[in-house]
Amino acid sequence: MKEIQTIQSQTKTIKTTERISGSEAIIKCLLAEGVDIIYGYPGGAIMPVYDELYKYQDDIHHVLTRHEQGATHSAQGYARISGKVGVAIATSGPGATNLITGIADAQIDSTPMVCITGQVGSHLLGSDAFQETDIVGISTPVTKWNHQITKASEIPEVFAKAFYIAKSGRPGPVLIDITKDAQFEEFDYSYEKCTGIRSYKPVPETDITTLETAADLINTAKKPMVVWGQGVILGEAENEFKAVIEKAGLPSAWTILGASAIPTSHPLNVGMVGMHGNYAPNVLTNECDVLIAIGMRFDDRVTGNLATYAKQAKIIHFEIDPAEVDKNVKTDVAVLGDAKTSLKALLPLLNENSHTEWHQKFKDLYQIEFDKVIKNDLYPTKEGLTMGEVLKEINIQTKGEAAIVSDVGQHQMIACRYADFNVSKSNITSGGLGTMGFALPAAIGAKMAAPEREVVMIAGDGGYQMTIQELGTLFQQRVPVKIVVLNNEFLGMVRQWQQLFFDKRYASTEMVNPDFVAIAKGYHIDAKKVTQRDDLKSAVTEMIDCQGPYFLEVCVEKEDNVFPMIPTGASVSDIRLE
Repeated sequence: MKEIQTIQSQTKTIKTTERISGSEAIIKCLLAEGVDIIYGYPGGAIMPVYDELYKYQDDIHHVLTRHEQGATHSAQGYARISGKVGVAIATSGPGATNLITGIADAQIDSTPMVCITGQVGSHLLGSDAFQETDIVGISTPVTKWNHQITKASEIPEVFAKAFYIAKSGRPGPVLIDITKDAQFEEFDYSYEKCTGIRSYKPVPETDITTLETAADLINTAKKPMVVWGQGVILGEAENEFKAVIEKAGLPSAWTILGASAIPTSHPLNVGMVGMHGNYAPNVLTNECDVLIAIGMRFDDRVTGNLATYAKQAKIIHFEIDPAEVDKNVKTDVAVLGDAKTSLKALLPLLNENSHTEWHQKFKDLYQIEFDKVIKNDLYPTKEGLTMGEVLKEINIQTKGEAAIVSDVGQHQMIACRYADFNVSKSNITSGGLGTMGFALPAAIGAKMAAPEREVVMIAGDGGYQMTIQELGTLFQQRVPVKIVVLNNEFLGMVRQWQQLFFDKRYASTEMVNPDFVAIAKGYHIDAKKVTQRDDLKSAVTEMIDCQGPYFLEVCVEKEDNVFPMIPTGASVSDIRLE
């Protein structure tokens, strides 16, 4: 029986407490943080929490995924499109370890997520009890913070810290491990949101002198170029970013996680950088005189060979995480701080400019890429379907306003290259970790977070089968995700490398696939298979018009490659068009 007590603190503020179990306190903490959906899978060590969830099911919607990895990816999709903290929950042992891939993915892609795991009773810790594993030790390298709770009284403070750490500054995943006895134990519960932690400064102060130096470099540059990343989106700095590049006339390229911060069609958007990025921004990286990096971390897939990357340019790095500055690329000016604040302060320091001749270089190189690559991808003359023309048809029928959730592989690069992103937070994919199987559960989470948006999932036949069991989640929850599998009967990206660098020795990359349509229909999901170009438009229309979930398999050319391509270890200037 609950006892309500009132405690008078030294500061004379009144704090109301109630005596409840640790498991109920967990639910109340989640509610206090505004959580309305969690993704998970029950088990013995987390069962007391699930018992409380049963009582609170009108307040928190629990989504039963078919695998704990699916729970983390769904939480990621939810977080990426909503900007809120995603929540995943699992039991101890294998339940907890099955979360690790999604946690690692969230860590490298800066996705705010709180994962809750059950643990054996505190008296059994270290005894190799049934389904005991040291999840705190295992997860330490791939979490922003983690903590094991052995006393119920710790729950409110730890949860408050967890949500604050996950969302503040550069976001990331946090794991809370809770012993079973702490879930049963009663204590006097009260909750205060965390607003700061001693020694933890999530947003460094911006030094005005660095902004002035950066502005001087930009104002005097003859060939400036911006590369922006997800930091613009995470910082909700889209408007400030747009204002800066428009005032200074800056050609701007994006990393895959930065896509959609400004519309694809914006005249200053010059395309994607990186291994399969656009020809112009990659080549001209090594010709610009000032390179302005905003909210990106100079990943190796963006830079290619660091020894030859933008050596002629002055480097300006706008970054919230000091650890990323000078980590890969030596900067001339580092502007620390939140992107929204920094860009807003930069704007009045900039001169208006147009850089007409410099922009023409981007247009000239784009035309070369169009003639050699893009035209063949989007307007093919060969008999077989291409991945690019599928994306083109989706663009037309969604007006470029859909959220595209892609898996990992050739189709991912095609989706990033050819999808129209006219709304921010529209490109949801696994960037840094490159997790095959990401797309299906992430699309479920994204659609549940933004039911008003069209969510189209793009996957290959390989990655799709890594989490195909989440069709069960899709069916049970009736989430109207549109699934598109581009089936080339290969692990396409690996096959491409085998073709180009291993003399076409296709070792263990050819797929013998099941009847995907029959599997989808087994889950009572409308489905269709397309093998001919003449059927593509009507099939996409049927998919978009469907009120529930829909599965569309498109059989594409088996040995099509994704170009342009920068070979591993090569310079961005060595990008290949064929």
